[in-house]
Amino acid sequence: MREPVKQRIIKLLIGASIIFVAVLIIIFNLRDNLIYFYSPTDLVEINLNNNQEIRVGGLVADNSLKYEENSSIYRFVITDEKNIINVEYRGILPNLFAENKGVVVEGIYSGANNIIANKVLAKHDENYMPPEVIDALQKEGKWQGE
Repeated sequence: MREPVKQRIIKLLIGASIIFVAVLIIIFNLRDNLIYFYSPTDLVEINLNNNQEIRVGGLVADNSLKYEENSSIYRFVITDEKNIINVEYRGILPNLFAENKGVVVEGIYSGANNIIANKVLAKHDENYMPPEVIDALQKEGKWQGE
């Protein structure tokens, strides 16, 4: 082979390896930063690692909201009418948060269907519910929306 051809091949291999390494770095970083959404039934059926960050959506169960003044912790239950997830949250709840209303919580799964939430997101109006929650309720025959 002539020298210019060798140099082109070397440059091509170096460029391809740099692109390959960059793609691997991006994939590994994205994998660590993804937060998956589950319904309470999904969470019960799959085997998750403790201390994994997740999102769970459903309805806040009736008479489940409790506030502990000494520790400033809210405790409530999220349900999809089939299974329940216990949630513990320290902070200020959104104004639209209420029992029998849709909610999505983001936090750390601590095992045994318990979540220590760091974010609580309430629906923004009377008609909104996350699509994943609607799908889960439709599968159970509990969805009464359009």
